Amino acid sequence: MARESFDKEIQFLRMLTLTSGAYNRQQFADRLGISVHTFDKTIRRLKEIVQSVQQQLPAEQGHDFNEMLRFNYYESADPLLLFLFRAKSLKESESVRLSLLLTALQSQSMTTMELLDACCNGLPSDSSLPDEKTIRSDLKYLVEVGVVRKEPGGRPYRYAVRNDLVTELTDEELLDLYDFVDIMANTQLPSVQGYLLRDHLKKAMRRQLGDREIAEPFLYKYHYYSRILDEAHIHPLLHAIRQRRCVTFLYFSASKRSMYGSQNTNPLFEKETEGCEHTILPLQVIYDHQYGRWYVLGHVGGKGIMKFRMEGMTQLVEGKPVPEQLYADLLAVLEEKMRYSWLVDTGRPVKVRVRFFNPEGAKRNFIRERVLSQGQWGTITEEESESFIYEITVNGITEIKPWIRSFGSSCEVLEPQRLRKEFRQEWKELQAYYEPVRENI
Repeated sequence: MARESFDKEIQFLRMLTLTSGAYNRQQFADRLGISVHTFDKTIRRLKEIVQSVQQQLPAEQGHDFNEMLRFNYYESADPLLLFLFRAKSLKESESVRLSLLLTALQSQSMTTMELLDACCNGLPSDSSLPDEKTIRSDLKYLVEVGVVRKEPGGRPYRYAVRNDLVTELTDEELLDLYDFVDIMANTQLPSVQGYLLRDHLKKAMRRQLGDREIAEPFLYKYHYYSRILDEAHIHPLLHAIRQRRCVTFLYFSASKRSMYGSQNTNPLFEKETEGCEHTILPLQVIYDHQYGRWYVLGHVGGKGIMKFRMEGMTQLVEGKPVPEQLYADLLAVLEEKMRYSWLVDTGRPVKVRVRFFNPEGAKRNFIRERVLSQGQWGTITEEESESFIYEITVNGITEIKPWIRSFGSSCEVLEPQRLRKEFRQEWKELQAYYEPVRENI
């Protein structure tokens, strides 16, 4: 699938899950920054992907596109946010060819020429046939990603599928493994790889256990499941960080109305886009578990350290590498700048003092326990029977405010005065909201 197409469909699916169909076609197209015609083409493309995935499933497991978009409280990440990843990086001919190779290897190990024959016999008569070089390239890729292994021995080399993980497990071991992957995929950082492994294990259980009833012992609800789509950029960014390479992308700020800009190849229909092109040297990837947001922090020539929300990044392209010493120097600058960041704030360091009130009549002091577990590098400086004072130095007050606010009446901001005044103003506004409409109510 083309890079632009995938970016567009990521934003398309994110909006679809967040708005639950509240927009009509024109409103949806305007928000994405595309035409209604492109909107319709994207819908058709998504339906094609659904059909290609569902063709390999039994009839009772198939879902049409409308069914996949229907909201299910406990199945927040499966299948809507996964099926696109199954088709995102492979051309149609490539996906068919790899499927034929893996199918042929299921029963026995085979040589390159034997696989070439099996692939040619399995392709439709009107398809272009691969050559030996193409099959060798496919096998090299499958070995690199760990799907296939090269058997020991001399030439000609034989290849076999690496499916020992499921074929050598007993039924009980397979169930235990599925439960473990299920828990980790749903309780750790949102992970497409974790959900895909969970999905493959579920299929392995159906094959191995047959008609046996498989109970789902756990149910989950991830509140920011649309953020899973941001993982499309995480691994390319991590690869660029490991290789010390710059990346270029088109960025759409969260404050802008548009979320996407089409690539205009026809000069007759060229139009300005609201996105801004950036070239950065990525240094860190950070996840905000409170709001379910991914950030990338990097160095921009002439501007220094900058941060970007991953949901606004499209058309990501890897660029040239930089010297190792330059990368190390910029990383040291970032770490110093982020030393007092509650998350990714790079503002001026400011000292925050908060008085927390101990819960009355409680068997344990859960307020103190929460401050100690979540308060990062802050310390408790004074303690009394009714309260204690917590101090921390942070870059700015924007990111720590939601954490302090979450304690409600169990805390009081002492310093800085600016933060104290902001909270007073917020509470006054809340009080006004709850004033009775009539005085005699």
